Amino acid sequence: MFSIILYILIGFLILGFILFLIAPKNYHVSRSIEVERPLSEVYSYLKYLKNQDEWSPWSKKDPNMHKEISGEDGTVGAVSYWKGNKEVGEGEQEITKLVPNEAIYSELRFLKPFASTSDAYLKVKAISPEATTVSWGFSGNYTFPMNIIMLFMSMDKTVGKDFEQGLKDMKSILEYSQPRKSI
Repeated sequence: MFSIILYILIGFLILGFILFLIAPKNYHVSRSIEVERPLSEVYSYLKYLKNQDEWSPWSKKDPNMHKEISGEDGTVGAVSYWKGNKEVGEGEQEITKLVPNEAIYSELRFLKPFASTSDAYLKVKAISPEATTVSWGFSGNYTFPMNIIMLFMSMDKTVGKDFEQGLKDMKSILEYSQPRKSI
């Protein structure tokens, strides 16, 4: 009986090791949308963390979410902290680099329900004097055991839907209302 249990345990360890080897080690999710607004106007709106709350799909998942911004919003080093329900968890986003009229880079630090760090970006590109493409994405590395769990889930499908909705809401705000250029 002991040898059967030992063989089963060794089998699970081997299976776990194989899954660890073949499981994804990193992820990248991105979506894009065309906005009928000039590039500089779109960039000026997007660089403010406070404005991102207006179209964030996660703000809608928890309208009572606690939010704080520290530092000077719209500049490198500004941090948006949130603490919400189970759907949005707890974490913060810090602006790490601004490339005027090209990109806003940030670091996402998730604290709950799972601790992780991801690199995020919002990139803008003029497609005409009055139209801009906005690309929103993030990437990071899976740690054990999340990488094994992701064999059965798709980060792209899960988060991609939220990105698509957020971009649609951002487009609506920029095209149909007067965008706020600062807080």
